[in-house]
Amino acid sequence: MKSSPLISINTPTQTPTQPATPMAADRFAIDSHKLIYHPHRVAQWLDARDDWDAAREVYPVYVEMSPVGACNHRCKFCAVDYIGYQAKRLELDQITPRLQEMGRLGVKSIMFAGEGEPLLHKQLPEMVEVCANSGIDTAITSNATVVSDKFLERALPHVSWFKASVNAGSAETYADIHQTRADDFQKALHNLQRLVEHRNRHGYRTTLGAQSLLLPENRHEMVELARICRDQVGLDYLVVKPYSQHLFSNTHTYEGITYADMDQLARELAAENRDDFNVVFRSNTMRKLEQSSEQRYPRCGATPFFWAYVMADGAVYGCSAYLTDERFDYGNLNEQSFEQIWQGEKREASFHHVRHSLDIRECRTNCRMDEINRYLHALETNSVAHMNFI
Repeated sequence: MKSSPLISINTPTQTPTQPATPMAADRFAIDSHKLIYHPHRVAQWLDARDDWDAAREVYPVYVEMSPVGACNHRCKFCAVDYIGYQAKRLELDQITPRLQEMGRLGVKSIMFAGEGEPLLHKQLPEMVEVCANSGIDTAITSNATVVSDKFLERALPHVSWFKASVNAGSAETYADIHQTRADDFQKALHNLQRLVEHRNRHGYRTTLGAQSLLLPENRHEMVELARICRDQVGLDYLVVKPYSQHLFSNTHTYEGITYADMDQLARELAAENRDDFNVVFRSNTMRKLEQSSEQRYPRCGATPFFWAYVMADGAVYGCSAYLTDERFDYGNLNEQSFEQIWQGEKREASFHHVRHSLDIRECRTNCRMDEINRYLHALETNSVAHMNFI
């Protein structure tokens, strides 16, 4: 039975409330951040401030990488539809030395996702192996409709986590939101079962989960999706998160969506938690959607420091919200080494732009680095009262 809709469109005066029943602990800190576990890199950032000669040496902890630009879905919410799902790809022989270099320079993790469906790249398992041999943790965000035996055998042993985008609890709603055939719903679930079975059989430590944007069309199916993920598939978690409008996206179907009165849904989903399964209901992120930019921080501290984005054509960007914007384009891995790009003139220009010119009120609300920026702002300004009384 469907519950009454709890999502409204274009009603900005509504304010989301804290779930009355606390969700189980978010043990993966999905609704928070983990930069606090990299104090040396943060200390480098604090020491750098406006000094480019010091800032140039602060390499990213985390990189998002798009192995291929093509995608087999056309999701109604897709943030990167404006890029055009181009049939571009990173070539293994060219990206291998770059990945090895990133490991030497201090990159700790790479998430393979991007403009397209990463598992469409048939040499993705080899890329994962290169990362593992270079001391880089890897993760995959995928729609899980294409999972090869080769991926199971060669990549899964090295993957820290695999998260599937499953934005419905029924084939009909899934087909509508993902803009694909209804049978892709069962195909994705079957492939997730294969991942779970292979992991369990071999004792791999890979965390396996799913995520869904909370949309008007699927809100009434979230409890069912949680049960499918837990009982039918055997996943470790389901993330339920809010939508936010991308700056350049051609998609405006959900622009202005707000998340109000989430208490009941939060309670329903919390009831599905078990010792070996959690629903991560991103209430913190939902609440932040209602806050004005003045309540955040005056500038972005994360860019161009703690993360980077590599497009399927090899271009390196400092922020995924500004892909194709030349102000955040630092160079191309097919033409330069990662060190040359990261210490180059284009990143230096971006460094000065972000520090002194970027108006974050124009940035994407709830961007990937929002929690990190809040943390960095508190460190930079000593804004916590009585901070020395530890």
